[in-house]
Formats: sequence, C-alpha cells, structure tokens
Amino acid sequence: MVEQQRRPVILIVEDEESYQDALSIGLSVEGFVVVGATNIAEARELLVTAKPDLVLLDVMLPDGSGLDYCRELHDTTRIPIIMVTARTGEVDVILGLEIGATDYVTKPYRLRELVARIRAVLRRPTSISEGEVVNFGDLRIDFIRRTVTRRGHEVELSRKEFDLLALFATRLGQVVTREVCLDTLWWGLELSDTRTLDTHVKRLRQKIEDDPANPRHLLTIRGVGFRLDA
Repeated sequence: MVEQQRRPVILIVEDEESYQDALSIGLSVEGFVVVGATNIAEARELLVTAKPDLVLLDVMLPDGSGLDYCRELHDTTRIPIIMVTARTGEVDVILGLEIGATDYVTKPYRLRELVARIRAVLRRPTSISEGEVVNFGDLRIDFIRRTVTRRGHEVELSRKEFDLLALFATRLGQVVTREVCLDTLWWGLELSDTRTLDTHVKRLRQKIEDDPANPRHLLTIRGVGFRLDA
C-alpha cells in the first residue's frame, strides 16, 4: 500500500471574512489543509494545535499588529511567513521582510500567484535542523543565529547574501540551478535577467573566498547554476 503524502498545513491569519473564506476555499482546492484565525490570540493557539507549515499573515489585525506577530514568529519558530496586506508602501514591505517575513503580497492578488509563492517557499530545503551549525573549509554557518564566521572572524552578510549562502549550504556539493535561486529568493525576477543573482554571488565570493576570481568553494556551473564545495 502506498503511503499518502502529507498535505501542507497553511495557517491564515486574517480578520476579513471575505478574504478568509476565499483563501480557505482556493487553497483547499489546490491541495492544502487550511486553518484560519481572525486574530493573533487564535493564531497562537492554532500554531500549537495545527502545527502549520506556513503562515499567511495580515498586517492589520484587531488585537495587534501583524508586523509585531511576524517578529514574534520569526524569533520563536522556523515557520515561513508570507505577509498578506492591503498596505503597499515600500517601507512597509521592507519592514516586513527585515523582521522575518519570507515573502510579501498585497491585496488584491491573484490566487494563482499566491499559490505559486506558497509552493516556492515550501520547496526550500529543510534539512538543516534546529540548532545545527554547518562547517566547511574555514567557514562556519550558524542557521539559528544567522551568522557566518571565517577563521574565527564574523563575516558581515546582508539578509539576501545569508539566505543565498544558506540555500547553497543546505545542498552542499550539489548543483543549485539559477532557476531554483530565483524562484526561492527573488520571486518574479525573470530567468533571462539574472544580474541581481550574479551580483550577490560575486559579493559572497568576495567575502568567503581567498581569491574571488578563482573561487575554491562557490563555483559556477556554466549554463546551469552554482555549487558550494567544501
């Protein structure tokens, strides 16, 4: 008998009934198990009982700020968070991402786009367990503290630089395609325009390689992507 694959559980934290109902129906049709909370207090309870794989979190909630709850989730769990809100200001977007949101969508949105983003987030590697530290070469990556040290000295990385290095490190010795990099970290960036990705790879090499022009760890696999070697 073939074991049925577990369906991902999505926690929707949204106080507008119309959005809550539409999301619940749409995501259920797409194969997700959906649980809903209309405020932060309910969300905290469902976080324990439902054990969601991802949280869709509205910014404006009746019993507090979704941004504050995002920060709380980020500090206490490893559950990915997608902010869903009607606020479109650039400052709000940046703030949400800086305090721990994995992605950010604004109302009104297309269900197909949201589903694609959810699946992209859930495809991220999960092999790094709580408290695990990866050592290779003269680098040490702490996934909980989000720090990187090289020969005992901390390496200053931007948020995206760390996320990119973490993506490579979770697949140490394996080729990570450009498409996976873009799909995971730069949603919406066309595969034909990879300047942003190349710039981040270049900056990483400058920080972790003795000779960035002739890298020993972060290698380019021409026409495919990148590979991080010990």
